[in-house]
Amino acid sequence: MEMLNVKVNGIAVSVPKGSTILEAARVAGVEIPTLCYMKEKNEIGACRICVVEATGARGLVTACVYPVTEGMEISTNTAKVREARKTTLELILSTHDKKCLSCSRSTNCELQKLCRDYGVDENAFEGFKPKYEIDDSAPHLVRDNNKCILCRRCVAVCQEQYVSVIGANDRGIDTNIGSPFNAKLNDVPCISCGQCTVVCPTGALVEKDDTDKVWAALADPTKHVVVQTAPAIRATLGECFDMPIGTNVEGKMVAALRRLGFDKVFDTDFGADLTIVEEANELVERVKNNGTLPMITSCSPGWIKFAEYYYPEMLGHLSSCKSPQQMTGAVIKTYYAEKMGIDPKDIVVVSVMPCTAKKFEIGRADESAAGVPDVDVAITTRELGRMIDRAGIKFANLPDEQFDSPLGEGTGAAVIFGATGGVMEAALRTANDWLTGKSNDNIVFEEVRGTMGLKEASYDLAGLKVKVAVASGAAAAKTVMDRIKSGKADWTFVEIMGCPGGCVNGGGQPIQPQYVRDTVDLKAERAKALYAQDEATVLRKSHENPAVKKIYEEYYTDGFGGHKAHHDLHTSYVARKKYN
Repeated sequence: MEMLNVKVNGIAVSVPKGSTILEAARVAGVEIPTLCYMKEKNEIGACRICVVEATGARGLVTACVYPVTEGMEISTNTAKVREARKTTLELILSTHDKKCLSCSRSTNCELQKLCRDYGVDENAFEGFKPKYEIDDSAPHLVRDNNKCILCRRCVAVCQEQYVSVIGANDRGIDTNIGSPFNAKLNDVPCISCGQCTVVCPTGALVEKDDTDKVWAALADPTKHVVVQTAPAIRATLGECFDMPIGTNVEGKMVAALRRLGFDKVFDTDFGADLTIVEEANELVERVKNNGTLPMITSCSPGWIKFAEYYYPEMLGHLSSCKSPQQMTGAVIKTYYAEKMGIDPKDIVVVSVMPCTAKKFEIGRADESAAGVPDVDVAITTRELGRMIDRAGIKFANLPDEQFDSPLGEGTGAAVIFGATGGVMEAALRTANDWLTGKSNDNIVFEEVRGTMGLKEASYDLAGLKVKVAVASGAAAAKTVMDRIKSGKADWTFVEIMGCPGGCVNGGGQPIQPQYVRDTVDLKAERAKALYAQDEATVLRKSHENPAVKKIYEEYYTDGFGGHKAHHDLHTSYVARKKYN
């Protein structure tokens, strides 16, 4: 590989030929500010924040796209560079809705930080300012183009997710990011994944805040308010309080939820274990009775919505199992309600999820085991973080506490649901035991681990050859579905997650600046916390969960997939029109 020698602010470095100035600067340990740039996704040089001076170049050049040459000397912080960046920021602010005090992204806004760093005058340029109607038509997302800076990061990630329901409309001063023909988000085939919200540098795209519903329920003495937390939340919530990426904060999270006033704090890990035993049973039934194969997991509502929009003719491949969120909610409002002697109508189930699509899922049809919605409110990791802050709880100082029983019990298999491949590995652990009729010690299925978009593996389970695939992100889902549709896939079981990397990288997870997203593998670092907890857990197979065993002994007495379990724990799907 040919290497080029350059200097960045006097620091000598060697970089591969074809490297950009931005890449060379990062090798030198110099951070150049950016707004539109996303590594390998949105390298368009549009925002002009990353301008630098470089020998051999005419005037200032954009570091994110300008290639280095042999002997180039780069200056990233001259007076000319600083003044150019300041002017650009002031021009951006000339059309920006500067309601920072009431914006959910305040203090965690990349534009706000840069303006503070460069000492801008927010009123330097006055004139025409476009006004846009706020789009809150979708259950998961609010789009406020008055705060949009046209960086196109959301467009790039939506394209990466294959759906591409947003893009640049109109020209010149009228340019705006929107859906085709200015349609509302609820009227286009958006899969609610929320990936656009985690890359937006401002408050132009944010999750729909449902915390007021939770506060109202907690203040209502007639309601029994129960909360459940998804497996991935423990690995990410700490980031809301400046803790290192990948810190497992399960115990502090439980303590914080109790101090917020929830009557019971349950773990969606229980629902994940329940999902595995029902899903494994369904797979065995399909194999025995020549059912539709491969069977595909149904845990991710973003993926389910993607399938309903883009592959409606293939919905028969989906497992009929509800997601762990919905299974846990269903059990709370049936089994738990009966044991506690509480009318399901008086129970409010709140879920804390890594996923904005969960806000959509709770309103789906056929998700009401007790005749009322299985889950009443779904909030994201970010929303929980804001609730903890509002309550004045000092998160880092909290003691570690445990989930309430019986629906707070989960296994290591359930914990790894939060990482891509985790559902598959959990299913394989149970399937291996059930097919061999014994408890197997080999429970790590390394081939399905890792953050790659698509993984394949083959296993011999008691003489049965099982071929599996694991996909994360809608683009990888499309690859899998096209192979199945063409008849070229011979998989038995497939796991698909709507977000790249799985739930640890969900659209409701804590916002990290793009520099961090470019230089740290968030998916891998967060997943490490889940695999570490799995390794440290005594029970690591879903069918060994004592709470799961007990519910089948006491409540679902006709067994896995029986009539009662099917009524409460399974659902159905609908073919959706792409445009209303």
